[in-house]
Amino acid sequence: MKHFYLLLALSSFLVSALPAAAQISIDEVNAEQEGVTFRDRLKSTPVDVDYFSLARYKAERAAIRKERNYLEIKADLQGSLTSYNDSWIAVSGGDNSIALTATLFLKHTFTKNLFTVETIFNAKMGYNRMRVETTNDDGSTDSNGVWFKNLDEFDISVSPAFKMSKNWSYGSIFKFRSQFVNGYVSRTEQERKHLKSTFMTPGYLDISFGFTYNCPVKKFPIVINLSPLSLNATFAESDWIRRRQVDKDGNEIKPAYSYGIEDPDKTSKYEGGSSIQIDFDRTFGKSNYLHYKTRISGFYGWMTDLGQKNKIRDYTEYRLAYEKWLSGGQNIKDKPRLPIHPTVRWENTLEIYATKYIKTTLNFQLYYNRAQNLDVQTNTQLLVGLTYTFKNK
Repeated sequence: MKHFYLLLALSSFLVSALPAAAQISIDEVNAEQEGVTFRDRLKSTPVDVDYFSLARYKAERAAIRKERNYLEIKADLQGSLTSYNDSWIAVSGGDNSIALTATLFLKHTFTKNLFTVETIFNAKMGYNRMRVETTNDDGSTDSNGVWFKNLDEFDISVSPAFKMSKNWSYGSIFKFRSQFVNGYVSRTEQERKHLKSTFMTPGYLDISFGFTYNCPVKKFPIVINLSPLSLNATFAESDWIRRRQVDKDGNEIKPAYSYGIEDPDKTSKYEGGSSIQIDFDRTFGKSNYLHYKTRISGFYGWMTDLGQKNKIRDYTEYRLAYEKWLSGGQNIKDKPRLPIHPTVRWENTLEIYATKYIKTTLNFQLYYNRAQNLDVQTNTQLLVGLTYTFKNK
């Protein structure tokens, strides 16, 4: 039995040592091609990094406009009223009167980088009413209340400029000045023959190119404009005023000489020269109860003066030559002329605020224009009334 197990183990060993082989056959398979579609059932939301917000855009644009633009509007209404009844007038005398003055001031400044343009509009209109006595043709007198203009002026200026440094800039100034309504000789002389001025008679246009200095000291905010090249134009569009002038007795002055325009066939004159303008504007006190501003401007038409014909410097010689010219043919080309004098205008305004809406104003103006008058012209006003100021920042 032991020999049988030994023989079986030996046979198994011999069988496992021999090599083995097998044959396999594979049949050809033709598989059909089909398209495969992947489906994404989840909703996708695109996210843009530069998300646009209309509200944010409008807010940014409004902030930029407010930063670049400064707007100030000031309106004043000032006046006085005096009234007496008949009993008072019979005992103590007196006169009923009304005085009203309205002013409007607008200032807009646009700034972008180094460029700045400033626009200023200033208008003043004043009337007063007093009782005056007029004599009729039959010798009787009538007493009536009459309105008479005591203040009428408006001016607009546009000043574009480019900054050169912290305190200096270069640019130009365009200024126009005239009045709204007719001006007459006096309260009792308000007919057409007494007309002295009207809209665009006179009218003034100033154009200057130069440099502007802004003082950096806040307590001394002075601005100086120096314009080596300037043009001054004077207009008198009313033929009635320009061609017909009367003296204090009502007699006509011939030839007509209105606002420096000597030729009666012309409605304007132009002079070239240089100009200067100095501005000072400051408020005082913690509540800004005191406000003072002044402006002095001057123009000298030296370019036109150099080419002026028949110029006589001595005034006595000029009067003799002028009287000789009057007795002659009165040709405007032969008329003797004095040298062109500088034009000076000085404006002062002092405002005292009792409250935010009540103030007292003192105005003083000095004007010298030899083409209009040989003497210096002055104007002073003291006003009390209401005021309102709007500022966007």
